[in-house]
Amino acid sequence: MLTIRLALGGSKKRPFYHLTVTDSRNARDGSHKEQVGFFNPVARGQEIRLSVNEERVNYWLSVGAQTSERVAQLLKEHNKTKAAA
Repeated sequence: MLTIRLALGGSKKRPFYHLTVTDSRNARDGSHKEQVGFFNPVARGQEIRLSVNEERVNYWLSVGAQTSERVAQLLKEHNKTKAAA
């Protein structure tokens, strides 16, 4: 089953996550089919906190990919901020 989930990146004390489409059996930071965005939980000032390629996310959801709980929350947050702008 395909899953849209977070893959950890960044460095010590500075986490950074990529939103990736991967098989649910793969390791968290293992191989993935496509990167569809990123999430920076420690963004400050002008840094971008969340970036999502909505077109690709919608495509993967249409072909049956599931989102992890955290990615579902992030997508909801992204849609809310997009509607407010």
